[in-house]
Amino acid sequence: MQRTIFDTPIIRHVMPGVSKMLFKLIGWKVVGDFPQIDKYVLIAAPHTSNWDFPIGLAICFIGRKKVYWMGKHSLFVGPLGPLARWLGGIPVDRRKSNSLVEQMAEVYQQSEQLIVAIPPEGTRKKVEHWKTGFYYIALQAQVPIVFGYIDFKTKTGGCGPVFYPSGDIAQDMLIIRNYYQGMQGKNPENQ
Repeated sequence: MQRTIFDTPIIRHVMPGVSKMLFKLIGWKVVGDFPQIDKYVLIAAPHTSNWDFPIGLAICFIGRKKVYWMGKHSLFVGPLGPLARWLGGIPVDRRKSNSLVEQMAEVYQQSEQLIVAIPPEGTRKKVEHWKTGFYYIALQAQVPIVFGYIDFKTKTGGCGPVFYPSGDIAQDMLIIRNYYQGMQGKNPENQ
């Protein structure tokens, strides 16, 4: 994977303290530690606002975890492209029906350590159903799913349980969705 903000020595050492201080000032808390597992898919939910990114990034700094994220390909065009990649972004072209699951599973298999945050809504807008790519990536790569969250109602964010997909997506999605019941994004009308 490409070099990211987490590979920059000054930022890697300074940003955890800065993030903790900012969280204290705005009344946020990190709840739950990142699991000590080398590879997993990190659910990023609920995802209703652009504010999810800086808050999620601060949580990663506080947890001292290098986390990649998938974003629409248009974020990586022009002068913002290198910045998006440096911030851990992986471009995804959702207009194409390509083998994203297979590609990401292969990246996991070739990596010694890899955490990719994926918002199952796939957008900040209201959706009726979560996308299941995160599930199939974890299943095919044979890595667990970690329930990451940002809850604006309680001003908390962090990691919940480690979940190993069984292959029974209907049953597994019930378990996953139940975990997020009651959590609120910045724009709850988009959940």
